[in-house]
Amino acid sequence: MKAKIITCCLIIFIVSLLTVVATGCWYVNHFFQQPIQFNSDNNLFTLKRGTSINQLANQLEQQALIKDAFLLPYLLKVNPSLKNIKSGTYQLTASMSLKQFLQLLNSGKEAQFNVKLIEGKTFKDWLLVLKNTNYIEHQLAELTPLEIAQQLKLDTPLEGWLFPDTYSYTINSSDIDLIKRAYLKMQMVLEDIWENRAEDLPYKSPYELLIMASIIEKETGLDSERSKVASVFINRLKKRMLLQTDPTIIYGMGDNYNGQILTKDLRDKTNPYNTYIISGLPPTPIAMPGKASLEAAAHPDQTDYLYFVADGLGGHTFSTDYTSHKKAVENYWRLMRSR
Repeated sequence: MKAKIITCCLIIFIVSLLTVVATGCWYVNHFFQQPIQFNSDNNLFTLKRGTSINQLANQLEQQALIKDAFLLPYLLKVNPSLKNIKSGTYQLTASMSLKQFLQLLNSGKEAQFNVKLIEGKTFKDWLLVLKNTNYIEHQLAELTPLEIAQQLKLDTPLEGWLFPDTYSYTINSSDIDLIKRAYLKMQMVLEDIWENRAEDLPYKSPYELLIMASIIEKETGLDSERSKVASVFINRLKKRMLLQTDPTIIYGMGDNYNGQILTKDLRDKTNPYNTYIISGLPPTPIAMPGKASLEAAAHPDQTDYLYFVADGLGGHTFSTDYTSHKKAVENYWRLMRSR
């Protein structure tokens, strides 16, 4: 009889213990599965360097991101694999659980942001884009263009030297870091294109190819025309003809350009970018060329074209002689007047 009582008591104890353990496991799992409560307008969470688990719990409680945050240090002892948190700024997502949140902090995968630097824009344009970009440390405003170029060990202006692309960055990256990345990428792309360029091109250096690519970039936005536009300028250089391209004049005019190029602008000898007067290429690029324009400058079409003019339909009419070119110009203005 006594043995039966002891057995019953033991069974009751074991069942009670298993119930407690099961309840505890359920609660721990329920605790870690609770959703992170955050404002959709502010879905970034920043964990400072050196933050402990206790400090993390306090931060979660202060920001009201989870319930019973004070239990976090104790319950993490049950699941120590989630304790290796890393500092940084993280992006919270809808329906994210506490466990997923801790896994994110353990991964160190910080929130990524993007800035798009567009081909055909100038360095001045890009500075304005970076100035208005969120979550970066703004340092360029304190530096002159010359000082920025010196940081990259360049003895030429930065115009043309930055590769157009979409750049990802984490919070508090600096605008200078983004400029350096764009510069290094342009160096790499330009070097590769220069080494694989066509033969018999009138360039003395990769920099001259870069200048040509920037002109092509400003002259046409059609991929199908870039190599043809390049052929016109290559043919003119080989024949020692003036390039006579309006985008270079506009670049040299700077803030004085109001949408029109007048006869006096075509005759302006003080504009070093006036390709209606200077022979050869302008002194620097006039914009940031994309890869397509760099490739066109390195691999122009084989043509006899010496002229081109807008056709009024989004493209250009190409001519081999001035008489044909003059007719194309007349057709363009006739179309413009009819509209």
